[in-house]
Amino acid sequence: MKNIFVGNLDFGATESSIRSLFEHYGTVDRVNLVTDRDTGRSRGFAFVEMTDSAQADQAISALNGFQVDGRALNVNEARPKGSSDRRGGPRHEGGGQRRQQRW
Repeated sequence: MKNIFVGNLDFGATESSIRSLFEHYGTVDRVNLVTDRDTGRSRGFAFVEMTDSAQADQAISALNGFQVDGRALNVNEARPKGSSDRRGGPRHEGGGQRRQQRW
């Protein structure tokens, strides 16, 4: 099983359109289009799960940089959820850093 990150998607992309794009390279087990909790609108990225690693690698190679709706896709193997921190600092158990409260 390989989990693939797909970024720079057009906000009009659907799970169905993403699935059909990846099915050219093999069997797609699951597509998770990430949406905003409040609006339900796409956040511009998704995760695709493929069982066969060789097929997944082929899809990554073929689709990374591929133009869809005028946008170059960013496609690579998804990293585990806790492996990166956008702030660049150390990752702490139990969430982010605490802020000092001002009175």
